[in-house]
Amino acid sequence: MTRTVTLAYIAMILMAPTLALAGPSEDANAAVDRWSVAYGTNDPETIAKTYCPTAVLLGTVSPVISEGTQAIIKYFTPIKGSGNTNTIEERRTIMINDSAAVVTGFYTFTRMVDGKSVPGPSRFTMLVTKQGNEWCIAHHHSSPHVLPKN
Repeated sequence: MTRTVTLAYIAMILMAPTLALAGPSEDANAAVDRWSVAYGTNDPETIAKTYCPTAVLLGTVSPVISEGTQAIIKYFTPIKGSGNTNTIEERRTIMINDSAAVVTGFYTFTRMVDGKSVPGPSRFTMLVTKQGNEWCIAHHHSSPHVLPKN
């Protein structure tokens, strides 16, 4: 290799953007966190973008299976502009392989009812998969959290 080619090669490496590489577990959990932030926007289209195009949603307040982007948008349409939020409190991550993980835990939906905040403790399981370079939710099950009796 000539000195000019070697210097050009070194310059290209040094000028290339550096990436902080996270592992698959961190990436999968970041997808779940993106969902929670998207939920807080109360915009069904923004929320649906966190799901894979063929995702399946078993929603907390739905008697049906919502499958695919349009069905997921329809499921979240009632919260549009509502002020509802979601806080993830506890989770566990089970890595299936480098491109699939199950994330399960507890979260609280805070819904606005007659101008008042009403917490709705719930539990979730999400299958998060890497499709291309992006992680998305392939399956999401949510149900009310059964609290311990005193």
